[in-house]
Amino acid sequence: MLQTATTLLAITALGGLLMAIIRFSRKRNPPAWLAMLHGLLAASGLTLLAYAVCMLTVPSSAILALALFLLAAAVGAVMSLAYKWRQRLLPAWLVVGHATAAVTALALLFLAAFGPA
Repeated sequence: MLQTATTLLAITALGGLLMAIIRFSRKRNPPAWLAMLHGLLAASGLTLLAYAVCMLTVPSSAILALALFLLAAAVGAVMSLAYKWRQRLLPAWLVVGHATAAVTALALLFLAAFGPA
């Protein structure tokens, strides 16, 4: 279950990287469809991770990853609702903070899913 969540969230990270490239190279927000797909994939992986943490015995790094992913999701919701919805350019510091939390969480989850038992 952790491996499936990791795979979903890694695919999500690729979409996030694409959106960051659009935001920083073109000085505009990424398209709404891409942001929605990113959020949908993230929610799928996050739901699976939360289920695994609640129902199975998982390494502590998976629990920390869940907490960081929840933080990243909250920041993503702020970016969507407070900036994209109002057609304001996403602040660079918010994008970087969101990415930092998510990448750190993905690394922790990867260790929990594929590291030594």
